[in-house]
Amino acid sequence: MVACLAQHYGLVLVAWALFPLTLRALVPLSALLAVSAWLCAVVAHNVLHCPVFESRRARRVFQIALSCAYGFPVSEYVPGHNLSHHRYLQKKEDTMRTTKAPFVRINALNLIAFFPLVAFDVLRQNRRYIAVMAQKQPEWHRQVVLEAVACWTTMALALAIDWRRGVAFVVIPRLFAVYAITTVNLFQHDGCDEDHSFNHSRNFVGRIFNWFTFNSGFHGVHHDQPGLHWTLLPKAHRLRYHGRIAPALEQRSLFVYLVRTYVLRARRLRFDGTPMEKVAIPGDEDWVAVATHRKNVRETTS
Repeated sequence: MVACLAQHYGLVLVAWALFPLTLRALVPLSALLAVSAWLCAVVAHNVLHCPVFESRRARRVFQIALSCAYGFPVSEYVPGHNLSHHRYLQKKEDTMRTTKAPFVRINALNLIAFFPLVAFDVLRQNRRYIAVMAQKQPEWHRQVVLEAVACWTTMALALAIDWRRGVAFVVIPRLFAVYAITTVNLFQHDGCDEDHSFNHSRNFVGRIFNWFTFNSGFHGVHHDQPGLHWTLLPKAHRLRYHGRIAPALEQRSLFVYLVRTYVLRARRLRFDGTPMEKVAIPGDEDWVAVATHRKNVRETTS
């Protein structure tokens, strides 16, 4: 994971220093850095569940560096993801639930609509959580503020030095990373059965994809045991899920799934092939009060 972060910064420096300001150079480099920034977002997700370093100081520094690569304060994963999504999967307290995606007849439109619908809800509840934690856990609050300051300051500096390169090599990759790490929730949970012991998540078990994404395709077992180290996920999936999960929720290829689901088929379907009906989007239930009243919330420590 440290190597992933280092290669992203290396790519940014090489792209900035060695390539000319031409569309032929900027477009592919920006696309490459967008994928690299998304991988840093995957790392951010993992380190908030299972820290890389034993030293608290090292963890804090690593999270600041990740925030600048990913484009968002890493500690903000805690409220919206750890405390909302994981604890209340697809329920009203889950601010990232896929039932917020509004389209059923043309499923591809959800690739555009889902992110803004979820993002504003997550940001709103994150702000409330952060305000409460300023009093309850000031150390965590200081960390998220440091990450935010570092994240937005580096973006402003990049734009001030060279706005064209700043947009191509910093702003666009960061925006894509935030969009992609949010929208992947659709791929992992849309049309699944959140109340089933095994069919609550869609898994992508291909070796190449999981080699690049730190086994993030094994999503079901991750929900069962969020703190399990990423290297142990394939074995845990084989032992707990394989043979028990619905075959449609054990996909070999994310790319093939995306083409089949959003390009070759218009209608939005459940994992068992039945059409999904339009779901009303109710307001989010308040999970912040419950989370902030816990005496010992493990996920809130940096």
